[in-house]
Amino acid sequence: MDLPVVVGVDGSEESLRAVDWAAEEAALRGASLRVVYASLWERYEGSLIAQDVGKPAEEVMAADIMGAAERRAHLRHPELRVTTAVLAEEPSFGLVNESSTARVVVLGCRGRNAVTELLLGSVSLAVAAHAHCPVIVLRGTPRNTAAPGRVVLGVAEKAAGSAAVRFAAEEAALRGTPLEAVRAWRRPAHGDTGHPLLAGGPVHAEEQEAAEALEDALRDVPEGLDQHRHTAEGHARDVLVAASQDAGLLVVGARRRSGRFGLQLGRVAHGVLHHAACPVAVVPETD
Repeated sequence: MDLPVVVGVDGSEESLRAVDWAAEEAALRGASLRVVYASLWERYEGSLIAQDVGKPAEEVMAADIMGAAERRAHLRHPELRVTTAVLAEEPSFGLVNESSTARVVVLGCRGRNAVTELLLGSVSLAVAAHAHCPVIVLRGTPRNTAAPGRVVLGVAEKAAGSAAVRFAAEEAALRGTPLEAVRAWRRPAHGDTGHPLLAGGPVHAEEQEAAEALEDALRDVPEGLDQHRHTAEGHARDVLVAASQDAGLLVVGARRRSGRFGLQLGRVAHGVLHHAACPVAVVPETD
């Protein structure tokens, strides 16, 4: 099945930046682009033109948004096959449904100042928490959402063979950028469990375990891919946010637990979605 790259739009500049990213993603993967607009989203200023053409405001707004998004995608990749869909649904619900037949879903971040950037859009958060495929949320500024910088992978426990590792390696290979795998470690709360190791190696058992986790996570990554491994002491969220400062994409996994309701995002994924300085890809993992 030719699964498309899906992008959610709402007429904002942030969603048009998402169209740029999604068009690039689709072109790299040889996939089609599916532009989705949910009609219950907030109206934008241009909806008032409906009064001049005698059509329902929602219909005019949807057509205008879709036209702008399609032109934007073809401006970047004229050969790209683009389809559009207007959903009479609540946006997060509609986009989660779309994710079941998508390669990846791309969403803009609606924050316009320091406060709203911190809070993140509820649609982006809900879709990242429940989607059936990877979701890329365009955190960061226009500068670092357009740059092809390195792909950073947050390595969690039991990462070997995980969907997040495969997705990060694939993204790095498609974009011709290095893959940097990052694993955080913490000192014990009481006492010093450091032990002598080889000269120049880790000096704490926890640091050694982090280094081994990186080796294990990347054991199946193609050898031709430029790979780097990095361990850092600290909380995983803080370590990954720091790594995102000059990255092109940060990839984290999110466990999907059968029978569990509510947001299915761990604290690390939730934290980087709110604080990362570059786009974040949340990749669903099943227990």
